[in-house]
Amino acid sequence: MSGLAAGALAPGTGVDAAALPLSHEPLPADEVIIGKPTTGAAALVTIGEVEVGIWEMTPGTASDTEVDEVFVVLSGHARIEFVDPPLPALEVGPGSVVRLAEGQRTVWTVTETLRKVYIA
Repeated sequence: MSGLAAGALAPGTGVDAAALPLSHEPLPADEVIIGKPTTGAAALVTIGEVEVGIWEMTPGTASDTEVDEVFVVLSGHARIEFVDPPLPALEVGPGSVVRLAEGQRTVWTVTETLRKVYIA
């Protein structure tokens, strides 16, 4: 598979989503609940108004307000608690497919660095 060119996949190219290097940054302090989690992301391509990319979070617990998204977990493990609206928590790991809605408030507890492919 070939690498990224200018941050996007061109037709007929590919990338190893599990091995793609990501540059991590600390989460904003007001989002961190436990630990010192960092996140990294790479947008791969935009098709129409839909973005496809890779996102990763290191162990820790943080709050988030979601965007409309479907994702597939490639590696790692986490628990996602749905604060608003309240829904049952999800345990996710490799192969999990999850749908999030814009404005949902969540708390992510990552126990093993989580990497996902997102479609948003």
